[in-house]
Amino acid sequence: MNSIYVPAKKLEDWQALLAEPDKHWKPGYSAQALAQCWMEADVFPQSVRNAFSNSGLKVFEDIELLLAIPEHKVSLPGGARPSQNDLFVLAKGGGELIVIMVEGKVAEPFGPTVGEWQENASEGKRQRLKYLETELGLPSPIPQTIRYQLLHRTASAVIEARRFNARHAMMLVHSFSETGEWFEDYVAFAALYGTKAATSMINFVKAIDGNALYLGWVKGGRT
Repeated sequence: MNSIYVPAKKLEDWQALLAEPDKHWKPGYSAQALAQCWMEADVFPQSVRNAFSNSGLKVFEDIELLLAIPEHKVSLPGGARPSQNDLFVLAKGGGELIVIMVEGKVAEPFGPTVGEWQENASEGKRQRLKYLETELGLPSPIPQTIRYQLLHRTASAVIEARRFNARHAMMLVHSFSETGEWFEDYVAFAALYGTKAATSMINFVKAIDGNALYLGWVKGGRT
């Protein structure tokens, strides 16, 4: 994995980073919607800033975006494919580093459920799922109805927070759906931590090895 990153100067600079650029870069799809929203804002989009301000969590009161890397890959054990996160954000708040993995959504689902993903599972898949359970501090077995993508995106935040010595890690869904499609899948995932999720809300869900894990869902908002 290359560790040299070049600043994006226009929307299309994000396109080349996609796993399937021609397929995923279209109006009305999450990749383009997310890129346009964050590029136009240059810092945190208004909907994200509002969620931080209303969270009641001190670390987000004066949060500052330090850098953002589109299509950021995080390696996971038990397979050849990394978790390719839509946007990795390194931020600072209350004098502490915060890692945020942003997952953009319009109408696209969160992919297969755990049950669908591990059908006829290889040893590598079983190893990866066990790793995710441990990394996320979740009891085993994880319910078969949970969307697998939510697990590895959240684990990516935890892993990168550790790598950057950040005490705070967040998985943030940035939805551009007018009807909040797939929100129920996010609610089910948050419920694994005993958390009642809501839109435009940031929740602290668990301390893992002394570091704080948060989940969030925000809607739209470009500027």
